[in-house]
Amino acid sequence: CASCKPSTPRSDTASNAQILFLVLNASSLTLLPVSIFMYRAQQGAPDPTLVFLPILIATSASTLVGLLGVAWMQRLKLWDPVALAYLGSGALLLGALLAGLATLSAAALASVSALVGNLVLFGVIVAFLLAGAIKRVPVYEAFIEGAKDGFDVARDLLPYLVAMLCAVGVLRASGALGYALEGIRWVVHGLGMNTDFVAALPTALVKPFSGSAARAMLIETMRHYGVDSFPALTAATMQGSTETTFYVVAVYFGAVG
Repeated sequence: CASCKPSTPRSDTASNAQILFLVLNASSLTLLPVSIFMYRAQQGAPDPTLVFLPILIATSASTLVGLLGVAWMQRLKLWDPVALAYLGSGALLLGALLAGLATLSAAALASVSALVGNLVLFGVIVAFLLAGAIKRVPVYEAFIEGAKDGFDVARDLLPYLVAMLCAVGVLRASGALGYALEGIRWVVHGLGMNTDFVAALPTALVKPFSGSAARAMLIETMRHYGVDSFPALTAATMQGSTETTFYVVAVYFGAVG
């Protein structure tokens, strides 16, 4: 985002390029949500990649809507052949994917999602190995160094995660979270809508503000309802397809003054 700074005449005003970059970043385009797979595997999910397709569809839709919204507000010329080619192909692929998935049963959809997720994950690993072999990179040594860094990151995050899990546990045990969810469920039921998604709302409501808090909410939902329950799958999809929006805005705009 700092590279976009010269494009604005005032240092305290975001340029159109900065705003577009920020929206695309906040849309959280996620091609391989490995962290969600890891959380599901830790909670004993038989198919950790079951939520791959829902996350891919949700994150693609949010990115497309964000791009079109900014283009409309900034009056960008989307009729350019190159832009139309990218947008049109992306929209067609997303539409074709949705149309194909709509014809499948719930069991078949779960199987396809798990299969595609496993294939993509395996393909990425093989691609890294092949790239390392072609460039003569010591892949094993590089993996060990990366694992050391990953362990350090996990060690730094663990105290915050434990604190958030304890806070969420106390909130649920006190009944406050249950009362709040029951109130929302009562309103949704009064509108004649299905209320199964209400149990996943804590993750959705917290995620724009704090990634660690949303992570704790997701894990708590998995433990309370079951890792493959509808609330847990919905919460995992929300966690994997959204970003800590207010944190991103504060970091990027704060970095450029």
